[in-house]
Amino acid sequence: MHENLQFTDLLRLIDERSTAFRAAVAAAPRLDVQVPTCPDWTLLDLVQHLGEGRRVWAATIAAGADAAEKAEPQGDPAAPEEREALLAWLAASTRQLLDALREAGPDRGCWTWWGRSQSPRTCAAVARRQLHEIAVHTYDAQLTVGAPQPMPDEVAVDGVEEFLSTFCTTTVAWPHEPAVVHYAVTEGRAWRNTLSDDGARLARLATPGTGSDASAYGTANELVLAFYGRIPLDSLKLDGNRRIFDQLVDWDPER
Repeated sequence: MHENLQFTDLLRLIDERSTAFRAAVAAAPRLDVQVPTCPDWTLLDLVQHLGEGRRVWAATIAAGADAAEKAEPQGDPAAPEEREALLAWLAASTRQLLDALREAGPDRGCWTWWGRSQSPRTCAAVARRQLHEIAVHTYDAQLTVGAPQPMPDEVAVDGVEEFLSTFCTTTVAWPHEPAVVHYAVTEGRAWRNTLSDDGARLARLATPGTGSDASAYGTANELVLAFYGRIPLDSLKLDGNRRIFDQLVDWDPER
């Protein structure tokens, strides 16, 4: 049975994916080009979103375990529009996030929006969530400049479980017929999500299981991109009752 990425690995990969994101921005012919996977945004908008979001999370982590809501950074400069200055501002945003995480450590509590999911409300869980948000937006930026790259395997495999744990588990009752959904990746990992009146609960499987009502299979990179709407769900191998996946996509319980 596999283990979660260690806190030091999460910090390393946040830095690596952030560097890859900046490289894509540096290679873009213009910053006003539309992002295909975020059609309401230009590349400049995407950069501003990523940088401002990391600063907000840095401030939220620094606010401590007793903070009742996310924190807003004080006195931070607005994102510049000139490319060289923008890239420097973006790199500084990443440093703020990493410095805040290192200062707090993995076990300290932190405000999060996923209070009813299986993901804990700790700085380690925040680091994990940050890694995967940055990784998906790195794909967005690379796609925008015509050079999308698969996520590193360790990022993609962890990204499947993190998404399922954070977005697809809750103590809110499942509003449809009870169901069991299996997810498996070619890298050899598998999970079971049980949907019932008790909510949605995720468990790891030693091997791809049987007895599910629906299942999805593909590479970890494909599952992550499908989860975030970057590629069609039909890009995966789907078995069983497809309607359950439609219900999951439409379900948005208060967490």
